[in-house]
Amino acid sequence: MSTQLRGTGVALVTPFNPDGSIDFPGLKNLIEHLITGGVNYLVPMGTTGETATLSKEEKQKVFDFVLEITNKRVPLVAGIGGNNTAAVVDQVKNFKSEGFSAILSVSPYYNKPAQEGIYQHYKQVAENSKLPILLYNVPGRTGSNMTAQTTLRLAELNNVIGIKEASGNFEQFMEILKYKPKDFLFISGDDAVALPMIALGADGVISVVGNAFPKDFSTMIRKCLEGKFEEARPLHYKLTDIINMLFAEGSPAGVKTFLNQLGICGSAVRLPLVDVSDGLKAKIVKAAQNY
Repeated sequence: MSTQLRGTGVALVTPFNPDGSIDFPGLKNLIEHLITGGVNYLVPMGTTGETATLSKEEKQKVFDFVLEITNKRVPLVAGIGGNNTAAVVDQVKNFKSEGFSAILSVSPYYNKPAQEGIYQHYKQVAENSKLPILLYNVPGRTGSNMTAQTTLRLAELNNVIGIKEASGNFEQFMEILKYKPKDFLFISGDDAVALPMIALGADGVISVVGNAFPKDFSTMIRKCLEGKFEEARPLHYKLTDIINMLFAEGSPAGVKTFLNQLGICGSAVRLPLVDVSDGLKAKIVKAAQNY
């Protein structure tokens, strides 16, 4: 597993038609774009996929479609998470796991649980899942940080294999990396700092902007993992300004706008998200043309 999920994973956006329905031809284009671009694995129905706005039936259709189109060419990690522990446990228990390598599960959001609550949530999820669990710490969205101590405690559970870390706290990163079990995956959840995180010992990234730039981004990550940081650095700086632009008005509206310029899929998002402003769209169109 540590080999399968090392390198560049991409948290898939969910393309929508103008009427709000799922754009499956666009999703097929995206999958081919990413596999051709050299990414190592795909993550359907992560939070980047606007999962909060999809029904249970829609999520299953996306899982089934991604599994069919990917056709075992790259590993798949299913995004299954939430802030109702019983509901998440029910989802992982009943998930059709064949063809998937692991589950990425976001730390409970809004509730702002104590560290013991976060631990017990993940313990129940891990104990009830047929697939191994990747933790996901993203306090900027969940409203609570999973501390290094809690992560290291969870790392001792048999069915917890790693973490996608997006706290932005390098002291926290280093504490986890210093004390984690050897085979526990440490994955960047922040595109902009993936390079320095790998320099500290991270195993790769689960990327958002990789939807738009799979070739350059996966090449950069691969060179970092090979220790070729001088070769990776120009690609990092080539992407930095664009990364900031695509996140300027939230995710994934900026990335979808860029994908639309590439002809991959439309830029539609579901409320409460809205399209990027006209000003930002003009900048993204120009960046796409220059790129």
